Amino acid sequence: MCGLLGLVCPSEMDAAAARAAVGAAMRCQRHRGPDESGTWTGGEAVFGHNRLSLIDLESSHQPLVWGPPENPQRYSLLFNGEIYNYLELRAELAERHGARFFTDGDSETIVAAYHHLGEASVTRLRGMFAFLIWDSQRGTLFGARDQFGIKPLFYAAGPGGVAFSSEKKSILELAPVIGVRQELDRKSLQHYLTLQYVPEPATMHTQVHRVESGHAFTLVPGERPVFKRYWTPRFNPTPVHGPADAEALYGRIVDVMADSVAKHMRADVTVGSFLSGGIDSTAIAALARRHNPDLVTFTTGFERQGYSEVDVAAESAAAIGVKHVVKTVSPQEMMDALPLITWYLDDPVADPALVPLWFIAREARKHVKVVLSGEGADELFGGYTIYREPLSLAPFERVPGSLRKFMGKVSTRIPEGTRGKDLLRRGSLSLEERYYGNARIFRDDQLQQVLRTFDPSVSHRDVTAPAYRESVDLDPVTRMQHVDLFTWLRGDILVKADKVTMANSLELRVPFLDPEVFRVAATVPLEQKITKETTKYALRQALRRVVPAHVLNRRKLGFPVPIRLWLKDEMFDWARDIIVASQTDALIDKNAVLRLLEDHRAGALDHSRRIWALLVFMLWHGIFIERRISPRVPEPHYPVRL
Repeated sequence: MCGLLGLVCPSEMDAAAARAAVGAAMRCQRHRGPDESGTWTGGEAVFGHNRLSLIDLESSHQPLVWGPPENPQRYSLLFNGEIYNYLELRAELAERHGARFFTDGDSETIVAAYHHLGEASVTRLRGMFAFLIWDSQRGTLFGARDQFGIKPLFYAAGPGGVAFSSEKKSILELAPVIGVRQELDRKSLQHYLTLQYVPEPATMHTQVHRVESGHAFTLVPGERPVFKRYWTPRFNPTPVHGPADAEALYGRIVDVMADSVAKHMRADVTVGSFLSGGIDSTAIAALARRHNPDLVTFTTGFERQGYSEVDVAAESAAAIGVKHVVKTVSPQEMMDALPLITWYLDDPVADPALVPLWFIAREARKHVKVVLSGEGADELFGGYTIYREPLSLAPFERVPGSLRKFMGKVSTRIPEGTRGKDLLRRGSLSLEERYYGNARIFRDDQLQQVLRTFDPSVSHRDVTAPAYRESVDLDPVTRMQHVDLFTWLRGDILVKADKVTMANSLELRVPFLDPEVFRVAATVPLEQKITKETTKYALRQALRRVVPAHVLNRRKLGFPVPIRLWLKDEMFDWARDIIVASQTDALIDKNAVLRLLEDHRAGALDHSRRIWALLVFMLWHGIFIERRISPRVPEPHYPVRL
């Protein structure tokens, strides 16, 4: 687990100056790898690396130089992540291809696989990764990002070269070197206020982009990178005929999850686990304890009834027999920490849950270097409550199209907050029109009230259309899952998971997001995912012998944050101060935002998520555009409690 930074320049570059620039740009991502850092220069490439050492602690330094006997210095590797099948892959490469290894780590496996298997090697990697390989013999760069987009990889291309990094901040530091502008992308802002995140491959800066999940690329110096999608998730629901078929499915789910957790436990340091109180994280912790009887679990909560799973998580920890650590977060702590967290995020993410996650990551880092977590279970096994919406809207599907349009017009005349208004509106829309992921912050009519320049040509369908085209032959629920894999999961869930844990130099591993787990989850039929009573039905049935009974059928809660209440009381003045001080007048009607805040306090409507999205953006703008806000970034120093 690390932070990487690669710069590929034309051949006439000043090597010393480029290396100095890379070294300076690495400083703003030192939290990703506080254990050691290093740089390397060769040909047209300059590499920099911040390492968090977890496997093969004494070796596997990066940048890692490797090659066959006839050219032992041929390749140089930068790698962020973990390859969980590296032992099996090393053995195969040695046996079939005579590959030689000089370390005990997983990094060497990547470059050896690339040498012997070529670009197809990336399909053999089971893990989370972003990497760059410079081939000095060919003078080319090859890189890739993992299948689900667990680990980040940003890039920017300009006349002075192409930069790749785990952190956008580092690329912004190199912007003058490569010749790219640091200007805000208004289209990304509009998407953000709709979705609560900036969708891939864009960022909030026009000339900085993300390498998309499941993509690899090649780069020749002086040219732009050429991308190729090497993996596409394919759901393939398979009918279950009778109890025997169902039990066989449940058995496959348990087996593949147990195998995934076992591989995710591979480390030369202590591994802990987040424990929210729900079935996903509890299952991960219970399976992890089989490999580490001294497992430590971590949870967070608030002193607000209905907004904490602390008691349930503690009960779960006791039932599976693990040590448990709790961090309670106050509204003042959230207000104090949000500017720093926003700096770590690189781009705004308006998910309030990332704040308590940041606090529990900070607490966990006092005990361990690695934690497991349950991200991905809902997308793979059908866990979100909204996945039941096609069942509730089924009667609307039988209504003629013209009448459905009329129903939609009627819904616009119903006052906001009236019961049934949104049901009528959503029932009048097709799946492609109404569903664009779990978060829906501002509707277009609401955006027009706060944005100075609303662009009607910018639509969520710009983001979701490819996923809908790929899933046209699937049932509505599975299509929603497919959309979420390319939107909500990689835009919100995995961004916050990576950013706030790495902000604390803590590696987070997600055993549900494993290609082998997906291979089984993809076969689960609709009736084994969603019922009238519950979600994730097959997963719950499969885990009934793994998790305590009290969490088996609990509704999803996660790390809920009481911002609806706090923005009326403890956070009201704080929020108002952020709005008034923000220099976003050219983008946002601040008077309209202040009215939202006042209306929210009056209690007529709940505007908390919209207000929060605007507050996070205003803080982000103050840090990265105005340069008015400068959070104090602590040095990454973590004395571990034994």
